[in-house]
Amino acid sequence: MSAIPPTTVSSQLALRGGTPVGKVTYSKFPIFSEAAIDRVGEVLREGKAIGLGRFHSPEIAEAEATISKYHGGREVLACSSGHAALQGALAGLEICGGDEVITTPYTWGASTACILHQNAIPVFVDVDPATGLIDPELIDAAITPRTKAILAVHIFGQPANLKRLRETADRHGVALIEDGSQAHGARIDGVRVGEVGDAAGFSCMGGKVLPTTEAGYLVTPSKEVFWKAAMIGQHMGRSPETDFPADLKPWADSLVYTYRVTPLNAVLLTEQFGRIEGWIAERRRHADLLRAKLAEARYLRMPDYADGVMPVYHLMTMNFDSAAAGVPRDVFMRALNAEGLLSFGYVPSPIPDWPRLHWQDYTGPRASWLSTLEQAGVDYRGMALPHCRHRVANSIEMRFDYIDDQTAMIERMAEIILKVEAHIDELRDLAPADAS
Repeated sequence: MSAIPPTTVSSQLALRGGTPVGKVTYSKFPIFSEAAIDRVGEVLREGKAIGLGRFHSPEIAEAEATISKYHGGREVLACSSGHAALQGALAGLEICGGDEVITTPYTWGASTACILHQNAIPVFVDVDPATGLIDPELIDAAITPRTKAILAVHIFGQPANLKRLRETADRHGVALIEDGSQAHGARIDGVRVGEVGDAAGFSCMGGKVLPTTEAGYLVTPSKEVFWKAAMIGQHMGRSPETDFPADLKPWADSLVYTYRVTPLNAVLLTEQFGRIEGWIAERRRHADLLRAKLAEARYLRMPDYADGVMPVYHLMTMNFDSAAAGVPRDVFMRALNAEGLLSFGYVPSPIPDWPRLHWQDYTGPRASWLSTLEQAGVDYRGMALPHCRHRVANSIEMRFDYIDDQTAMIERMAEIILKVEAHIDELRDLAPADAS
């Protein structure tokens, strides 16, 4: 148990003119080894600027082989972004043209945009209130004859319930797609995310658990899915490669998205995978330390996880009990920020609330998916989604890039949270005025 420091109890909140506890800082991240920097320099010196696939680029071949080894031998398609990987997953499974994909309303928009960009229909179901992960219990009721896939997002590095999702997908004969963009290396019951679905997409932009500059990759157990994904986002569908399927050759052309990876980022993918497990271990160690130091917290708590669930903590997500505190989440966050702990709500609102999905009364710039939604008669306006809405209003997220010893910063985070909680009465006094 961690006692609240006496100075914290007696000091005035910074929000009310007191002295801040101090700024919470983070490990330098992303970082790149000297070997990685030297290899990138060599790629540039040799003028290797074009990434047409592993047939033309040994750097891409090496990256895909490295990622495949990490993911248990699955097929790997390196590409330009996590969005590209997810759209490739859908295309590789031939999901398009009015097909329905069940997914979460509580996430970043890319996992919905990839569905829309395939002219498919997102079908939103509610989430677990503690984690924000898609609730497998609600999927059966959302299945229709048009359902072709479930797309689950491992948000904040928390693995979704893959066993239940796989069982549900198999029972209904639909595909399971994983969005692991924030969860490289997360495990559930010993299995890494990305290794249960029929396809999975990962982002490797500079802010992710596995950072390059801007890249992503698709993994799948199916060569057929791999090649069909390549056909929509890689140069000529990678048809010059020696193992390209003969039955697909008549359909390989340049009617593709430019989703290919560069040799530069292929090198970074290879190099970063050699370091990821050490980074993940440090993120978990710091999360365990923070959990211990917040054992006495009353209003702001980390989610509890079942045995066998091992997040990677891309961001730290916490649940604020605004009802018990008598204070709105945003007021509590203002107090944390004033003390030096940057905090925010990552998801601004449920995705089905977003105006660019409302073809019925939309007046903005034309969007390619609106006619598809209109033809399907979809109306996202006013969806209930009580758990999603509660989490949007009450979760608090923070950076958590701790990949080397930052014990002092974890102690500072805890001190700030406990200080703000110790002065909750002052925030209650502030809240009505703040609301006005």
